[in-house]
Amino acid sequence: MKKIQILWLSTLFMMSCSGSNEKKTTSLTEKIIDTKIPKIVKISIEGDDMMRYNLDKIEINAGQTVELTLTHTGQMSALSMGHNWILLSAGTDKAAFGMAAMSAKKQDYVPQNMKENVLAATKLIGGGESTTITFDAPAPGYYEFICSFPGHYGLMNGSFIVLPE
Repeated sequence: MKKIQILWLSTLFMMSCSGSNEKKTTSLTEKIIDTKIPKIVKISIEGDDMMRYNLDKIEINAGQTVELTLTHTGQMSALSMGHNWILLSAGTDKAAFGMAAMSAKKQDYVPQNMKENVLAATKLIGGGESTTITFDAPAPGYYEFICSFPGHYGLMNGSFIVLPE
């Protein structure tokens, strides 16, 4: 009889440990991430004595204000190895602009007859110098930037992409 009681108690215990008929639900916690785009975007770009920018692509969002700082990390003067940063309007012929810039020394190599093709431009700087400009992002699209110092536009250029908001 003792064996039957132990067997019966063991069975009851096991049955009580089995799962219940209640449905279990899992709740997911939704985490909202603040994806606000900053109003001002700061960009630092460097040019060196080897006629190179350290960036060949810049992406920003429409509606942003750009604060761009160009730093000449080389040692050569602006007369022999000057650098600037020019954002050209969409569709501008980079080679034609670069060729026209060769005769615009007094205007920091920004040709006055093609000024309508310039969306933003820094002044010309030499080794160890830097300059900062601030401008509003143009309309969404693909643009190009160059250094217009004679002979530089072929190596010192890149894409400037404005993404929709």
